[in-house]
Amino acid sequence: MRLALLLFVPALLMAGDRHPRAPRHRSGPVSTAREAKAIAEQDTGGIALNARRVPLNGASCGWEVDVHMPKDAHGWRCTVDCDSRSVYTKDRIPNPPLRGRH
Repeated sequence: MRLALLLFVPALLMAGDRHPRAPRHRSGPVSTAREAKAIAEQDTGGIALNARRVPLNGASCGWEVDVHMPKDAHGWRCTVDCDSRSVYTKDRIPNPPLRGRH
């Protein structure tokens, strides 16, 4: 009984090290719009507004993300590659308006 308790207590302590809401560094293809937006925001420094799935490279998919740039007249339309988890192309567009924000 004591041996089982001695093995169980360290497992409980180690399980509590990670906060349940801590961001996880994912590997593999980008599967959600939220992930695509985060990648585009990190690359441009703007605010990602919407993301839609688009065909890219024939076999793999991509995400097209519109990014609002605060204090700038132009924004970005980024294409995020699902496989490499990076911005594939970045085109200047008129700055998309922020909806519901001031």
